[in-house]
Parts: sequence; C-alpha cells; structure tokens
Amino acid sequence: MFEVFEDVPTATEFQPATGSPLAVRMRPATLSEVVGQDHLLGPGSPLRRMVEGSGAASVLLYGPPGTGKTTLASLLSQATGRRFEALSALSAGVKEVRAVIDLARRRLAAAGGGAGQQTVLFIDEIHRFSKTQQDALLAAVENRIVLLVGATTENPSFSVVSPLLSRSLVLQLRPLTDDDIRTVLDRALTDPRGLAGSRTLTEDAATHLVAIAAGDARRALTALEAAADAAPDPEISLALVEASVDRAAVRYDRAGDQHYDVISAFIKSIRGSDVDAAVHYLARMLAAGEDPRFIARRLVVHASEDVGMADPSALLIATAAAQAVQLIGLPEARLALTQATIHLATAPKSNAVVTAIGAATADIGAGKAGQVPPHLRDGHYSGAARLGNAVGYRYPHDDPDGLVSQQYPPDELVGTDYYAPTERGNEREIGNRVAKLRRILRQRAD
Repeated sequence: MFEVFEDVPTATEFQPATGSPLAVRMRPATLSEVVGQDHLLGPGSPLRRMVEGSGAASVLLYGPPGTGKTTLASLLSQATGRRFEALSALSAGVKEVRAVIDLARRRLAAAGGGAGQQTVLFIDEIHRFSKTQQDALLAAVENRIVLLVGATTENPSFSVVSPLLSRSLVLQLRPLTDDDIRTVLDRALTDPRGLAGSRTLTEDAATHLVAIAAGDARRALTALEAAADAAPDPEISLALVEASVDRAAVRYDRAGDQHYDVISAFIKSIRGSDVDAAVHYLARMLAAGEDPRFIARRLVVHASEDVGMADPSALLIATAAAQAVQLIGLPEARLALTQATIHLATAPKSNAVVTAIGAATADIGAGKAGQVPPHLRDGHYSGAARLGNAVGYRYPHDDPDGLVSQQYPPDELVGTDYYAPTERGNEREIGNRVAKLRRILRQRAD
C-alpha cells in the first residue's frame, strides 16, 4: 500500500543502503556517469535539457531492461530539486495514483500562487497500467501538477492511451553496446560503491559477462555480484561465472513489442529463405514460452502467402504441424513446428496467391462486381429458364478435354488476369497451363 508523507525526500537525499544489490549501488548519481544513450544525451537534446533543468515536459522512456530508464527519471528529479515519487504499475492502483497527485497539488500550493515545489512522478512499467489508471493521470499531466516519467519496455504506441501519449515526449533507449557493458563492469569492480577493488575478472570471464548481459546493465551487474559472492579468491574466472549464472534470460515479452518484433523477424526470415535465421527465431519464441498455436497459425498463413502454388505441399505441411501442436503439445510438437519452418524457408517462393486475391478484392471495392452471366446462374427452380437463367450453359465434362470456351466472369471483367504465376517451383509448369487454359476459355464459342 502506498502511503503519503509530507516529508518525502528529494532524489538527491536517496542513498542506497550498504546491503543493497550491486546494480542499485552502482546506479549513476550524475549525468556524467550515464553509459550509452548518446543519441538522447547529446548537447542540446531534449533529454539533456530536461536533466539539466531547462525543460519541463512529461516523458515516456521506452527501451529494453537495464538501459537506464529509472536512472534518468531520478536525474530528472534532481535537476531542479523536484520531489521524486515512484510507483510500480505492478502494485499501484488508481487510489495510489490519486494520492500522489493530491500530494503534488498541495506541494505546488504550499508557497502560494502555485509556485511551490513540483513533483516528478515516476511510474515503472507504465504499460501495465489499465486504461482507467492511465486516464487518472491525464489532468495532472496536462496541468503540470506532476511531471510524469513513465518507463516501459513496450512500444508506447501499443500500450499507452492516445491522450497520455500525445501529452508526453517519447524517447527510445537503445540496448547498451558491449563496450558500454564493459565500462559498467569495470566501474563496479573499482568503485567504492561497488566491489572497491576486492575482485578482478579474467578476460574470458569479462567477455562472458558481456555476452550474457545482452545489452542489459542490470543483468551484467547481477551476474557479477553472484560470481563475486561465490569467489573464494580475488580473481573471478570464467568457470566461476558459468557456475554462478545459469543462462541469459531471453528478452521477449509475449504481450509487448518484442512479441511483434520476433514474430516479424521469423516471418521475414522464412520469406527471405534464410532457414537458419528462421529456426533461430522459432527457438527464441519457444524458449520464451510463446503459445505454439500462435506460431502454428502464422506458419499456415505464410504457407499460402509466401510459398503458395510454387510448392502446394507447404500448406499441407504447415497444417499438419498445427494439428500436431493440438494433438501432442510441447515439447514434442516443437519438432513438427521446426519441420514446417524448414520446409517453408527452403521452398520456392511465390506471392501470387496473395496478389491474386488482393487484386480481385481491390476491383470489388472499386465497384467492379457486375451481373453473373445468365448461363452461369442457378437454374434449379421453376421459372428459371423463362428468365434465361442457366440457358446455354455448356457442361465441361461433356467435352473430351473437359474444357469448353464460354464466359465465366462478369462482362466488365472479361480478360482480367488476377493470378500471375511466377517462374519458381511448381508455378513454372502451372504458368504454362494457365496460359493455355485462358486461350481456350476466352475463344468465342461457335
């Protein structure tokens, strides 16, 4: 439960306790200690102006974990001595949000004339706030009762309501580079707030820590601390790091933009015939707990969209994989998903199926939906012949070749080609057959 105190300290008064985690103790206290994000902290940039106290706008900091979102929020509050209030979307509700806003309003009014101290309201994982919770912030943000700093690992365009989005400056943080992570580790080893020179890293141990961090400073420092706590000697070896850290967590959120980014990369790798990349993204989704039915559905769709008639068996393979997921489930069904992924990635490609239905749909939307030719209309009712329906229809099976020349499309679409076979895979042969069929069908009947 969030409680309101009149004597809440400013951010400059916060000091991590001695027993705090290494990642907390090593959080940058000044802008000069911030590593990475040069694209946001360059001279004259909006974020630098705000941190230096010359700007006042609400901000949504969007980026992967461990890139400095909480740090930058704290620095923003320090810039002009603003009060700093922090809420987590995991535990706070509308009641807690309104309590902070009420406190912020009283602080502004304390000096009279609304010239009191402004409050920075930091909300971690703001994407987890419901629409109602986000709406509760709108008036306070618009009237600058609070300076909102929201941190999110998800694309705000998907997770933050439009009114709040339009009132905030959206800044995207990038994953830290390997050099950035190495700087963070070196500082933690020597800084008095960190290990104060009590531990050293072998080169291969440092390289491994950088690799498993995957751009996340918090993960790097947590792994370093685990290895340091287990180290019997001052030097931390690769073997000790590997024993202390199981593996790097897969950066993937089934409900957020990483979900969309990874499935997009998966699909585009299949389309681009890069079988190895496709299998990588498949493994990444499965390791992160993605719903295998979702993956199977995408494979079925793209069997038609990206392979189509160039290899008609692709749809059968993808559909079989989807059925295997339903019948067997994980972990065994991952083999069927992998087989389908490999089949689609290595198959000849054609988008003629999606192009055909897209062109036909566009014509329908443009009003090209004329009358069905009379000889094709239903004749199975009394009086149909009197209306001319089904009169003159030629039954193809009566012809030795099973093919007769007669009009099938509406008048305004005679001669329109929607399906355009490629020269790849089965469509090379299909293309020749389609051309022959069109020549015969479009001849004038005797």
